[in-house]
Amino acid sequence: MKASKKLAWTLAAATAVFADNPISNYHYLADPAATTDGETFYIITDSDDPAGDDGYTIKSLYGFSSKDMKNWTDHGIIFEAKREYDNINDIWASGIAYNNGKFYIVYPDGGGGGVGLVEAENIAGPWTNQVPGNKKLINNWGGGIADCDGIGWCFDPAIYFDDDGQGYFTFGGGSSDSRPAAEGNNNIFNIYKLNSAVNGFDVNSKTALKIGGPKAMEASHIHKYKGVYYLTYSTADLRIAYGTSNNVMGPYTYKGIFMDNPNINGQNINAHNNNHHGIAEFKGKWYSVYHDRRLVQAAEHPASLGKANPEPAYHRSVSIDEFTYNGNDMNKLVYTNEGPKQIAYFDPYEKYPALTSSLQRNIRSRTDWVRNQPVTHVLTPYATKDSWIRVSGVDFAAGATRLEIDAASLQNGNKIEVRVGSSSGTLAATCDLETTGDWNKYATTSCDVSGLSGVVEQLFLVFKGSKDSTMGVRSWQFFQGAPEPQKPFKGEAFAIPGKIEMEDFDIPGTGKGNDSYSDLDTENHGDSDYRNDTPVDLYKKATGVVVGYNQTDEWLEYSVKVEASGTYTLFAAVASANETSSFKLSIDGEDITEEISIPKNEGEDNWDDYNKVSTTVNLTAGEHILRFTVTGDWMDIDYITFVAGENAMDPEPIGGTTALDEIHYGLQKEESYKIFSINGNYLGSVTALALTDVEGKVRNLVRSPGLYIAKSKGKSFKVNIK
Repeated sequence: MKASKKLAWTLAAATAVFADNPISNYHYLADPAATTDGETFYIITDSDDPAGDDGYTIKSLYGFSSKDMKNWTDHGIIFEAKREYDNINDIWASGIAYNNGKFYIVYPDGGGGGVGLVEAENIAGPWTNQVPGNKKLINNWGGGIADCDGIGWCFDPAIYFDDDGQGYFTFGGGSSDSRPAAEGNNNIFNIYKLNSAVNGFDVNSKTALKIGGPKAMEASHIHKYKGVYYLTYSTADLRIAYGTSNNVMGPYTYKGIFMDNPNINGQNINAHNNNHHGIAEFKGKWYSVYHDRRLVQAAEHPASLGKANPEPAYHRSVSIDEFTYNGNDMNKLVYTNEGPKQIAYFDPYEKYPALTSSLQRNIRSRTDWVRNQPVTHVLTPYATKDSWIRVSGVDFAAGATRLEIDAASLQNGNKIEVRVGSSSGTLAATCDLETTGDWNKYATTSCDVSGLSGVVEQLFLVFKGSKDSTMGVRSWQFFQGAPEPQKPFKGEAFAIPGKIEMEDFDIPGTGKGNDSYSDLDTENHGDSDYRNDTPVDLYKKATGVVVGYNQTDEWLEYSVKVEASGTYTLFAAVASANETSSFKLSIDGEDITEEISIPKNEGEDNWDDYNKVSTTVNLTAGEHILRFTVTGDWMDIDYITFVAGENAMDPEPIGGTTALDEIHYGLQKEESYKIFSINGNYLGSVTALALTDVEGKVRNLVRSPGLYIAKSKGKSFKVNIK
């Protein structure tokens, strides 16, 4: 599946500094880490805003989140030194992980004072220390469960939870006599196993993460890909190296360099300085977050950042890019100005913190903090300048009717304009803010909007006023008319028993929860013009139009009408060149099949050579919504047929043949047949000179009674082994 309506990622009214990377151009941010809860991607960073020209001053952590990898919500300062706990001095590079409904952050106490642990149910906090006695995990000078174990720099922690929920944390950096860093011999990182309550660890689990490769400096990080564990770390020559292991606690074997010092087209964007990274998977794609110095080195210095041209070393910015693997090797990260591709359209009908955008200009922000409460982040624009935020790939569906903005306004005349395409593009709304006269007094402004329907590639909220820093915006949300439910594509629900053409999925409704499809990829990979008003991948084949380019977690829905309650046999016409392709079916949210595997096709025509997979389902009479969900990547599907009865005959077998006793032709030469289970699992092959020999050959192959599929080029049929 993919978008046939391509999103044109243009950067209207922007200069070199105003690219999608970094994710914020109104704060200096550094040392990012990343995690996901499956539905949202999260980043934490520390802040270089207070830094001068002679050193780091790092007091706080920011939090960001995205559901589409293009538009980011800035939650503000989610955790701050001294304000939260008395035993923290500065907060430098931290790690984050999500597990079992909670976020966990491991943070260093400044430049080597130890490692602490906090948890929260919301990225915006409040964050609490659950370690008994308000202790840290690691502390060189007491007050921790263990000490730094001779490691030179007791900082840069990271946290990792394995597939079984078991947690681990690592830390380390620098070099000491007892824990040296050297070419081919690095011993500067430790890993510990967290306890089940995630409020401490087993001190006896301590393991040194020794690794070869270039001389290490800091920033150990662990992730897992296809059963292999990866240890990535920052090198003394300012790159990111990695090693692999079959055990999370090592030993790790050095493999190579994952990230060069950040550069684009041979131009260094990091002032040839240190780097830091975080890695997480989201929606089947892998991403690396990192810091660079592209903001501080930009030709146009953003006004919101105050002093122009400060010392680059201490004023970093955070960016993100997608990366891939080659087998078990990590392909080198390619740094971009554009950042990752948007993987889903933005839903404007949710309520968003004001700092939700893909790009910004001439804005700044502040964090309102109350102990034991989630923080509130407030957008404060430079309203006399060209001040705006941009949101990309916004799906307004049938159309928005109004916009609500929660804002404080200290003087008359402050307003927010909604424009399409650029900050001076087509005007869709003007919201005149109510004057509240106080930074702590907010009012909701509601304004009518027009012309916002379908997918808007670039939406701008433009801030206007006669004086800077006299409005503070907390949130915004669009609204639409009464929702309409999804509808059958051809006006009537598909009848069961009967055939469902997969390209004829329902027409989406309007309003939240009335989608009839979900697609992860907004690029158009297909060649059919059929239903090109949707982002679903449709291809032209000899049999007609099919749904292709299917990725895990994508789905399509169909209105169906089941004639009578009972048992049915379903047949699906599918093709795949992969061994792991699969799907499942559900009715009204309840699964009616387990995961159905698709046999891998061999040869040059593996995407045009369709197989039939089959299983038995129980259905209830009446009108329902049938959902087809992809559970294994990269498959094509043509149609699904439901036939009444258990193990019923396929009314439309591929190749035009039926059961053995219904075949009325013979073979003139020996042929090879691939044998599959009724669910599509490949079992082996047999060679037969006559069709009547196939049954005996299959019986010898499978040695178990049941229905099987024999397939050769141009025909396929069932074999009933009794």
